[in-house]
Amino acid sequence: MGHNSYSPRVVNRATVAVLALLLAWFVSAASSSPPSSNHVQQASFAVNTAGKQPSPSGGGGSQASFIVGGNDGGKLPPGSAGSGSFGEFIVENVQSYNVNKQIYAAKVKNGTGGKAVDAELSAAEAGAVRYVVSPDGKGKFRTITEAIKAVPEKNKKRVILDIRPGTYKEKVLVPYLKPFITFLGNPKNPPVIMWNDTAATHGKDGSPVGTVGSATVAVESDYFLASGIIFRKGGQAVALRVFGTKAAFYNCTIDGGQDTLYDHSGLHYFKSCVIQGSVDFIFGFGRSLYEDCAIVSVTKQVAVLTAQQRTKSIAGAIESGFSFLRCRVSGAGQIYLGRAWGDSSRVVYSYTDMGKEVVPVGWDGWNIQAPERSGVYYGEYRCSGPGALAHKRIGWSLILNDDQAKPFTGTHFVYGDSWILPPPK
Repeated sequence: MGHNSYSPRVVNRATVAVLALLLAWFVSAASSSPPSSNHVQQASFAVNTAGKQPSPSGGGGSQASFIVGGNDGGKLPPGSAGSGSFGEFIVENVQSYNVNKQIYAAKVKNGTGGKAVDAELSAAEAGAVRYVVSPDGKGKFRTITEAIKAVPEKNKKRVILDIRPGTYKEKVLVPYLKPFITFLGNPKNPPVIMWNDTAATHGKDGSPVGTVGSATVAVESDYFLASGIIFRKGGQAVALRVFGTKAAFYNCTIDGGQDTLYDHSGLHYFKSCVIQGSVDFIFGFGRSLYEDCAIVSVTKQVAVLTAQQRTKSIAGAIESGFSFLRCRVSGAGQIYLGRAWGDSSRVVYSYTDMGKEVVPVGWDGWNIQAPERSGVYYGEYRCSGPGALAHKRIGWSLILNDDQAKPFTGTHFVYGDSWILPPPK
């Protein structure tokens, strides 16, 4: 009847039931949660980071020492953090996706079957020209560098360089003022572009060229495309640096050690590529989609796949991020999915097969003191394989639901409807 009427026997039974539930919960938590702070799964190692500093908020130094794992207290549910953290970033991603979806829907009405290619690109493709590059002298050019020099500045036509099989020992620059250049190789017998610089190589001024200057191939122009090319470099040096926007790569191999692919800046699309390296071998603040790619560690020690530099302190960098869609992660040693070079580093793996080499904690904050509050956004969605241990990930990473993953699981992530085209034949 009244609220003050109760049965002591009922209370006792209820108390016993509650205690039993609590006991069952503690047993389950003890068996499934990450190790406590007294039994931390650690990987302590130092890597050379010359030419690349940690996040602006994290301090400096040429060595980065990892202690990964620890007192994360288990997984946080997506969106559970407070103001200025994961919750807000998740909402922003979903909102941005919904806005872009409306824009694309409007463009479909132009009768191009859903492809609304921008006018400048359409005009360039309509006037495409093709030149053969062959080291045996049977083409118009013997070297790639010669062919690029022949392209006029502010070029408005697609220039396809049909690069015949062979090894091209060149340091190649595609200048900012020469857009619409294509490197076309034969995927069954691809040409190899390679050079010997490292970050420590001295330049013309006597100083080390650093990470940026070490690139075998540097693409600074917009609308670049490569198909069936091997970009190669060993040691701490860049095999490929991409600074221009709206660049696409198909069936390419980007082969190196530390700092293999400098995904520097701009919108980029990598399709069916092989990317090999050791530490931070995909890094920068590009906004890039990697689709159906093989990401391979070549070190028997500790590999870090990504060092994404999304940050509030670099103009435009806050819009950046790496999305891996239907990729394969494999190799030797221990593999970390990424570490935060920027204070708001953003990387998402979706439908990706992860080998047993991927460490259970998955991610590292580098020198970011509070990744869950700084804006670091590391997520996984419906990944598979022995390394896809979602329940063991470090506590501030995310396991995304369907709505949260949508912004990252298609070419819309790089606004691709307006510029992604298949490679020429």
